[in-house]
Amino acid sequence: MALDFNDKIPPHNEEAEQAVLGALLLDWKSIPTAIEYLRPERFFSQKNQVVFEAMLSLYRQGITGDLISLVNELTTTGRLDAAGGVAYVSALTNTVPTSANIEHYAEIVRDNSIRRDLISMSADMKLEAYDATKKSSRILDSVEQKIFQLNDKNQMNAVYVMKDVIPKTIDEIDNRYKNSGSYTGIPSGFIDLDGMTSGFQKSELIIIGARPSMGKTAMALSMMQHIAIERDIPTGFFSLEMSVNQIGQRILSQVARVSGTRLRSGVLKMDDFKRIQDAAGKCYSSPLYIVDTPNMKLLDLRAMARRLRVNYNVQIIFIDYIGLITSENADAPVYEQISEISKSLKALARELEIPIVVLCQVARSAEAKEPNLAELRGSGSIEQDADVVMFIHRERKKTDEENPVMDAKLIVAKQRNGPIGDVDLLFIPSYTKFENKEKKSFKTQPEQPPETDGQA
Repeated sequence: MALDFNDKIPPHNEEAEQAVLGALLLDWKSIPTAIEYLRPERFFSQKNQVVFEAMLSLYRQGITGDLISLVNELTTTGRLDAAGGVAYVSALTNTVPTSANIEHYAEIVRDNSIRRDLISMSADMKLEAYDATKKSSRILDSVEQKIFQLNDKNQMNAVYVMKDVIPKTIDEIDNRYKNSGSYTGIPSGFIDLDGMTSGFQKSELIIIGARPSMGKTAMALSMMQHIAIERDIPTGFFSLEMSVNQIGQRILSQVARVSGTRLRSGVLKMDDFKRIQDAAGKCYSSPLYIVDTPNMKLLDLRAMARRLRVNYNVQIIFIDYIGLITSENADAPVYEQISEISKSLKALARELEIPIVVLCQVARSAEAKEPNLAELRGSGSIEQDADVVMFIHRERKKTDEENPVMDAKLIVAKQRNGPIGDVDLLFIPSYTKFENKEKKSFKTQPEQPPETDGQA
């Protein structure tokens, strides 16, 4: 039998609300604890909201909140009647004998507030679902965003004192000294690049640009092989251009070090089978999650990214590539569509608190020369929104058995929080794979000046 919630009173605990306020009047030093858990809107009772707002006002003014100063604040602001009058405010201290349990009371108030938020959100979802003018994909995106926002809203703030911070920081520095391969972010597998970036950092939008057939997908797959297969870090990959079978074949070629041409043709050598079998075993249990949807809409991509984060705890996402993401504003000029997509991907990286690596084409003017930021195709917004921008540069020449490897360069043209410069790599066309050169140093240019608030 279906339950009827229409006549139910929203979850609340009047006694706990009064106990919090009474405890604060007994011990004003407890207000920082209350602030950790509560805001005025957390209180169900309108009177209690008004009283807590007055307490916060006193706290901001540096005034100790006792009964006299609280009544004076309410009187001065003309809100004494809304707070229940002098009698109600005076009676608050009678509801609790001590301030010792204020944290427990605040948790009760907060928990009931969250339940009310969930009920309100459910009601909004129901109304939106009945609205035939809204697409279901937009409703789903809105719902997922609201859930993430509610979760963020209810995260407790952690406060640390320097006597706790410094020893941990020293330990981290010591560990990094002893383990030079460790980074603060997710390592790409390219030693010189990770030396410059200390790995891909949380909430960053990273752009990898190149002309067609320069190896954008190969670069992404080379990084993903290291992250997901070698490091066992959950990784998401949105393949908007290549099928999942093609991606699987390329990864096997890279890991097994068997020519992609031989894999496609089936003309394999005897020792290829053992390498393919070993590579398949490595790849089989790796936490790499591939989304194979051509011309994916921006809303759908954001929704799927959230599901990958929640269901599989992905720590990094790759997208191949930005030009194949379909904007919801299909009638808008291309640069406006790309700008919307770029801003949305940056917001998504911050929302999910993971790095998002996006492949991007550069303009034809970059052919046969080193690309630069001005040649990112589509919109200047990509350059503004990205935390890191790098370009792949190499010669368009064919290899043969005598020269199976060619030099390549990864140009770090922008990095918000670190140096820029060139990273020398090797490209192996037969495996469509990038690898480190033996040297372990990188050439840098002076660090970019900090960006002002007016810059993205």
